Amino acid sequence: MSKASNNGKIIVMSVVIRSARIGKRGERKFRIVVKEKRSRRDGKPIEFLGWYEKGKNGVTKIDKKRYEYWVSVGAQPSLVIEKLLK
Repeated sequence: MSKASNNGKIIVMSVVIRSARIGKRGERKFRIVVKEKRSRRDGKPIEFLGWYEKGKNGVTKIDKKRYEYWVSVGAQPSLVIEKLLK
């Protein structure tokens, strides 16, 4: 959970770590991003953490320090992202 102040009031935003699709139609490439939970799948992210490509090779690259930081401040990774990092 991320907190922001608005004229003395505390607003709690739910933040998640999830994938956003990139590339051409038919390609299975995704960015791993930090976003507000209610935003669109391909909307503007808070931060870009890495990417992965589905398929036989299953190539993944992620900034683990930033991932651990976001998890420590309350961001919840999606089930797919948790599986990728195990």
